[in-house]
Amino acid sequence: MSEFSARVESISISGIREVFEAAGEDAINLGLGQPDFPAPDHARQAAVDAIQAGEADAYTSNRGIQPLREAIADKHARDQNVAVDPDDVIATAGGSEALHLALEAHVDAGEEVIFPDPGFVSYDALTKVAGGTPKPVPLRDDLTLDPAAVEEAITDDTAVFVVNSPGNPTGAVSPEEDIREFARIADEHDVVCVSDEVYEPFVFEGEHHSPMTYADTDSVVTVNGCSKTYSMTGWRLGWVTASSRRVERMLRVHQYVQACASAPAQYAAEAALTGPQDVVDEMRATFEERRNLLLDRFEEMGVEVPTPKGAFYAMPKVPDGFVDACIDRGVVVVPGDAFGDHGAGHARISYANDTETLREALDVMESVVTDLRE
Repeated sequence: MSEFSARVESISISGIREVFEAAGEDAINLGLGQPDFPAPDHARQAAVDAIQAGEADAYTSNRGIQPLREAIADKHARDQNVAVDPDDVIATAGGSEALHLALEAHVDAGEEVIFPDPGFVSYDALTKVAGGTPKPVPLRDDLTLDPAAVEEAITDDTAVFVVNSPGNPTGAVSPEEDIREFARIADEHDVVCVSDEVYEPFVFEGEHHSPMTYADTDSVVTVNGCSKTYSMTGWRLGWVTASSRRVERMLRVHQYVQACASAPAQYAAEAALTGPQDVVDEMRATFEERRNLLLDRFEEMGVEVPTPKGAFYAMPKVPDGFVDACIDRGVVVVPGDAFGDHGAGHARISYANDTETLREALDVMESVVTDLRE
């Protein structure tokens, strides 16, 4: 008998965290996807009020407090034009737990999970934790996921495919016709589409579309949260929504691994969702300005980068040695192959950092590119 489970032995520490830990405290960190804005004041105050009133001292319902689930249902009715029963929402410990629940509830041992390559690091790892078989699909040249490639990859062993738009690590935004196709594929092949929409409000070109809007069956599971939208990464509050029968299965896992999301965070999230949204608009405008700065500077450097239409990441094609040289000079970027084999030759850069620091980091990157070309 081995000392550790094969599932745990099959995964490793995230490449994002490895790079960050190795860089040192004084480095400019363009590696983590953490907005540099404060959480909304009204969200913070809602948590304080709940704590002071003693409302956050006890377990909540497994699903989460009713007002939060109603706010989430209202959000989906408004933004996705889909009627969601508040009982078909589970408040989770961030979008990460929501992804975990979605895969645990729908993937049996050996079954395939299709996801983008390069793609968010959790897709591969959580598939393995669920006992599934990862099946990464290369992206198009513009770093969007091709519905035809997904459909071609589906076999009798496929349980789930993951869609992520706006995307991490790419910043790519899938057009409406692709999202419609993903919904059709899920319906026709009886395969669950897990749609990771945590970067939903940060779209600079085009619009955000969700498979849940277009699905004819209950084939879509939607993951979202407050971490990126409201700069509440530390609050660890996300959610997952799907049909009643799918939510009931995910709830079976949630009740044992988490019981309920943090009560103070739930009150904060309700306030964030129902309160003023000007902070989200401000973040979107600022991220777009930073994206444009980054694109202009890379063009000056002669570095090719597919235009990110959303989120707050870019994935330029970089010369060999770029990532290590940047880290040596105090700027943390993440090697593209941390997100999958097809990320090789790229680096992921997060521009969720203040503009002046970003300018400083770009100066360093320019010097690195110059030196590597000599």
